[in-house]
Amino acid sequence: MAKDIKDQAALKHDVLARMKRIEGQVRGIQRMIDEGKECADVLVQVRAVRSALRSATTQIMRRYLLRCNEQAIASGDPTAQYEKLMKLVSDFIDG
Repeated sequence: MAKDIKDQAALKHDVLARMKRIEGQVRGIQRMIDEGKECADVLVQVRAVRSALRSATTQIMRRYLLRCNEQAIASGDPTAQYEKLMKLVSDFIDG
């Protein structure tokens, strides 16, 4: 269980660092638009942000799965935790 806590803390740190980078990228895109940069250049940066968000999403899901597993073991009701997980994934996919 201690390893799970360390894994969760490392994932949290990683996600926060990714989000700060993404925030900087989005501010850069705003600046590019404000300065009238070429649309193609702006779109390249938008694509980079989308890719970074996908990567961060993967890490967030990993962290959730670690917590979900830990909670399922602690609660003694893995079925309920499984249902929560399925709803989360379904809602995420549906957008």
